[in-house]
Amino acid sequence: MKLSDKLRYLREVEGNLRGLGRALTQQDMVRAIASEMGATISQSYLSQIESGARPHLTNTTRLLLARFFKVHPGYLLDDPEGYQPELLSQLQTTENRLDMWLIAGAEKFRRDPDLCRALLAVANHEDTRGCLLLLESIMKTPSLIPRLMDALRPQSAAPPSQDRKPVEEKGRARRTAGNHSPAKRTRMSRKKERSA
Repeated sequence: MKLSDKLRYLREVEGNLRGLGRALTQQDMVRAIASEMGATISQSYLSQIESGARPHLTNTTRLLLARFFKVHPGYLLDDPEGYQPELLSQLQTTENRLDMWLIAGAEKFRRDPDLCRALLAVANHEDTRGCLLLLESIMKTPSLIPRLMDALRPQSAAPPSQDRKPVEEKGRARRTAGNHSPAKRTRMSRKKERSA
């Protein structure tokens, strides 16, 4: 794992530990470090670290961040390729990678609060892989998607934005456009033959 990913992950964990229900922002970190530790670090410096523009920390900064997050200073380095900190089963490794991927995705889509919240909810679930496989199963039954959305969407939720087509319309547009791969068309024709 890269230092930038570790820092984003630590901000996510720290925000949840502090009861925020979200990641600490870089500005939250700057304020907390100043008030709790009496030290200063700039938000732009944190941004450079997380973006990869500054791949290494100074020793002083590494020690400061290690004390703030209560981790060993050696954790705040890039891991060597293929490094695993402990013996994990293949399934646990997959779960951890999925969680990190989803957390990184939530960070990228933070301007879409609904999507960000959904990604974090899946990442925080004890069976991330199972959640994604369930989503795949739901998607295999397209008529189920709008019914589930209607049943699960809170009454106060706003309708989907006008610039996005509802799921059924997207599927219909794809089917009528004939954009299916040859393998997909073969599976579809076999399915029709079985149902006939």
